[in-house]
Amino acid sequence: MGRQWLQAKREVANLRKGAAVGKLTKEIAVAAKLGGPDPDSNARLFAAMEKARRNSVTRDAIERAIKKGAGIGDEKMVMEHIVFEGYAPHKVALIVEVLTDNNNRTAPEIRMLFKKGQLGAPGSNKFLFENVGLVEAHTDKLDTDIEEAAIEAGANEVEALSHDQNDDIPADRKGARFITERTSTAAVSKWLSQNGWTVVTSELGYVPKNCPELSDAQRAEVGEFLQELDDHDDVHRVWAAMK
Repeated sequence: MGRQWLQAKREVANLRKGAAVGKLTKEIAVAAKLGGPDPDSNARLFAAMEKARRNSVTRDAIERAIKKGAGIGDEKMVMEHIVFEGYAPHKVALIVEVLTDNNNRTAPEIRMLFKKGQLGAPGSNKFLFENVGLVEAHTDKLDTDIEEAAIEAGANEVEALSHDQNDDIPADRKGARFITERTSTAAVSKWLSQNGWTVVTSELGYVPKNCPELSDAQRAEVGEFLQELDDHDDVHRVWAAMK
């Protein structure tokens, strides 16, 4: 076969990179649609733009996504937001957020992916999660007390966050996830940005109230299933009741 495997590997890598760029620009468009085109007053947009830049998304692609989401210019964003609730293997509760321009195509595809789990009926498991504001950030001040920062920022809770948990957190910096009221998300992001923190995520999301105990083998199986979901082009976020 010679070096044909190398070409195949490159093609797979390019496909994955293209899918990642698509998700990053979609997040920018969604953020601009929900909070407006100005990153200085839209914490979610600011975080999405910074993440896109770190992943080498071009300036033109970022600007097009902002205009599309904000409805500026000829190209308008026509996306339907759909939430699927169900279970991964071993009864791990899931909430899957999808953004699609064709629900007739996307919904059957997502249901097919749930073959390894058990798709729940609408409204079947949201009660297992808290709908909150989530801000993830890092600082180069390694002696920073994250609980004190949470109090100052106005967050309700905080937990340490490492590079292994989120690859947007550099390995040599202190990371944290700040959990706040939905309406306080932007204010918490702004305080952190003004006080030496780099915000990498600012959004509304879901935090599980309880997580099942899993063995290493079970965690690996659930992880593979979650990766399959996340690889779908229209899947925007996957929230799992898993530590």
